[in-house]
Amino acid sequence: GFCVGGGCAIVDTFLQREAGIEDSHDLAFEDWIKAGQGKADEVWARFYIERSNDALFEWAKDRGVEWVGARQNEGNSVPRWHQPKGGGGGLWNALYQTAQDRGIDTWLTNTAAKELIVEDGRIIGVIAEDTTSGDTVEVLAKAVVMGSGGINSNIDMVKEVRPDLRRHRILEGSGRGDTGDGHGMVEAVGGTTTHMDDIWFYVFAIPDHKDERGRRGLVIRGVPDNIWVNAQGVRFHNEDLSGGGTGSVAVLAQEPAYCWSVMDSTMTDDVTVSDPQYYIPGASVKDPEKVKALIEESPHIKSGDTLEALASEIGVPEDTFVETVNHYNSGIDQGLKEDPDFGRPLSNRKMIQSPPYYALNFTPTARKNFGGVKTDLKCRAVDKHYEPIPGLFVAGELAGMAGGHINGKHGLEGTMLGPALFSGRVAGAWAAKDAGFGEGFK
Repeated sequence: GFCVGGGCAIVDTFLQREAGIEDSHDLAFEDWIKAGQGKADEVWARFYIERSNDALFEWAKDRGVEWVGARQNEGNSVPRWHQPKGGGGGLWNALYQTAQDRGIDTWLTNTAAKELIVEDGRIIGVIAEDTTSGDTVEVLAKAVVMGSGGINSNIDMVKEVRPDLRRHRILEGSGRGDTGDGHGMVEAVGGTTTHMDDIWFYVFAIPDHKDERGRRGLVIRGVPDNIWVNAQGVRFHNEDLSGGGTGSVAVLAQEPAYCWSVMDSTMTDDVTVSDPQYYIPGASVKDPEKVKALIEESPHIKSGDTLEALASEIGVPEDTFVETVNHYNSGIDQGLKEDPDFGRPLSNRKMIQSPPYYALNFTPTARKNFGGVKTDLKCRAVDKHYEPIPGLFVAGELAGMAGGHINGKHGLEGTMLGPALFSGRVAGAWAAKDAGFGEGFK
C-alpha cells in the first residue's frame, strides 16, 4: 500500500465535504464493524476513526502530502478512500523530506534487527546485523519502536497459523521483509500476539514468473469487465465482489483453489500491476510497455484466437467454457440489469467478444495481516496479563495495523495503511515521552 497506492480510509475530510459526501464517525464505525464481522477491536477502531482527519489527513497535508479525492470502495456507505498525489511514493517522499528537514539523517539501511536488548525488565535497544558485511550492530535507546511488518512473505508461517490452507498454493504478496521476525522478537521478551490467523488474501494476483522460487504474487488491477471461471470452466461468483472478505473466500472454496480471469483484447490496455517493477521509476504511474511485456511473456497468462483455443490453453472443458462465456455475454446483449446467476450488475458492461482472448491465472495471495502484537492505546506492547513491557512500542502491520486487531476478521480498503500510519504516530509520540521528550500523543 505504501509503495504503490498509498490510499487511506479517512472520515469527514474537507475533500468529502467539498464533494457533497456526508460522512460521520458513527457511519464509518458501523461499516468498519460490519466488515470486521464483529471481531474488530472497537476501542482502537473508534480511536482511529475519530482522529483520522486531524491526526492523519491534516497532519500529512501539513507535511506536504496532497490528497486528491475520495473514492468509493466495496463495503463503504460513502466514498472515504483517500489517495495522495503520486500514490504511495508521493506519501513516502513527503514524509521522508519532513524527516530530512528536521535533521534526521541517520538511517541504517541493509540492517536487519535480530534481538531486543533487555536490562532490568526494560527494553534498552536492539541487536542487528549488517546484511552487507555480516557485522553485528548494537543500537542502544531510551525507548524502542518496532514496525517490522507482517508475515505474508513467509508462506510457511502463514500456513502454520492457517493450517486449513496447507494443501493450497498460496503466494507471497507483501513486502519482501515481511517474514515475521519481529513477532518472534517481541514474543521473546514476553509480548503477546493475537488473531494471527486473520489474514487478508487478494485473489486478483498471478504468480510472478521472474521469481525463481515461484512463490511471489503480482497483484493485478484494472480489469472491471473480466469474468472468473474455475478449473471446471464455469463462473462461481459475482466478480465485482473481489475483496478479501468476498472474492478471496469464493476462490478458496474452489477445487483446486484458483481461477482464471477471462477478458478480451479490448480490456488488456487497462491492466495495472501493483508492483513497483511495473511502474515508471520515481512515479506511481504504470509503465504500459512493461505491463504489455508481462501479458505477452508470463506463462501464467494464456491467450487464444478463439474461446475454444483459450479453453485448451487453460485446461478446462471447451464446451463448458464456451457456454459459460456465451451465457454471460447474452445477459449483457439482452440489456439485463444484472446477471441472473450471481447478481453482478451488467449496465455499461463490455461483452467478452473481441479476439484474441486472455486468461490470467488468479491465485490466492497473502497480502495483509489483521492480527499481530497486542498493544494498549499508547502502542505499548503488552504481556499475557496486559501489562506493558517497559520501553517497547509496536505499530503498523506488526501490530495488526494498530492495537493487535483493529480491523477484525476482514477490513475495508484503506483501513490497513491508514491505521498503520496512525499507530506509528501514536507509538512515536509516546516513545518520545517515555524517553523524556514531548507530551505524548495529543
